[in-house]
Amino acid sequence: MSLIELLQHDRGFYVGAVFVLGLLMGSFFNVVIYRLPIMLKRQWKSECVDFLADEHVVDKNQTFATRRAEKFNLVVPHSSCPECGHAISALENIPVVSYLALRGRCRQCKTPISLRYPLVEFLTASITAITAWHFGFTPAAAGAILLSWALICLTFIDLDHQYLPDNITLPFLWLGLLFNLSSTYVDIESAIIGAIAGYLTLWLVYQLFKLVTGKEGMGFGDFKLLAVLGAWMGWQMLPLIIILSSLVGSVSGIAMILFRRHEQSKPIPFGPYLAIAGWVALLWGERINTAYLKWISL
Repeated sequence: MSLIELLQHDRGFYVGAVFVLGLLMGSFFNVVIYRLPIMLKRQWKSECVDFLADEHVVDKNQTFATRRAEKFNLVVPHSSCPECGHAISALENIPVVSYLALRGRCRQCKTPISLRYPLVEFLTASITAITAWHFGFTPAAAGAILLSWALICLTFIDLDHQYLPDNITLPFLWLGLLFNLSSTYVDIESAIIGAIAGYLTLWLVYQLFKLVTGKEGMGFGDFKLLAVLGAWMGWQMLPLIIILSSLVGSVSGIAMILFRRHEQSKPIPFGPYLAIAGWVALLWGERINTAYLKWISL
């Protein structure tokens, strides 16, 4: 029996395999979550220096110095302890296992390692396995897993920086439409309308809030993320996603203010709540909508 046949016919092996894959991807996503915002900030800084040099505001030698800065991307430099610079070996980088073996500390200087690293790895593995179990060994499972991975990265980047990178949202907007060309999740008409309606819904909320209060209630990345979810799941899921995200966001925001003494003036990112609601809708949206319609018809 080939590997493909084994994955098709043995549900336990299939889910176990994608769980391990999720652990490995979670380790990589820790790198993405940490490095991508830094890479983008360096790019923006370089572009600003180039513009100012063209305007004769700064010396052109500064642009050369900026470009000569140490290479930094998702691959280079290799992972190391931020405290002592100890290079992390392959054996020290096994998802979850290495954290437990090292007891959550750097092997060299014993500096504590953030618990979030193994949590992201385990969360990614769990979400990947649940998604695979739900969709089975199908193209829909592959797309849903990819979207779930993107939502994980966006969630933690937004929590850290209150920013949803176009480098992730825009490719997944087009990828959702591509999957739905063959009606993988919804028909292409619903997907296109979903993308448009998703963006415009939050854009209108943003404009109305700004008109009334004079403040910006959310970022443009939130518009794009809801457009992504609309492109994957169609306009029919947008009401559920908005209601769920608002409910989770309200409860979480109140809890943070009450129990963590979160400053009321400090903005709370909305992207993570959209991501959670979008993932729930991706897997169980139709059941929730059906149950709701039955309930209101009683």
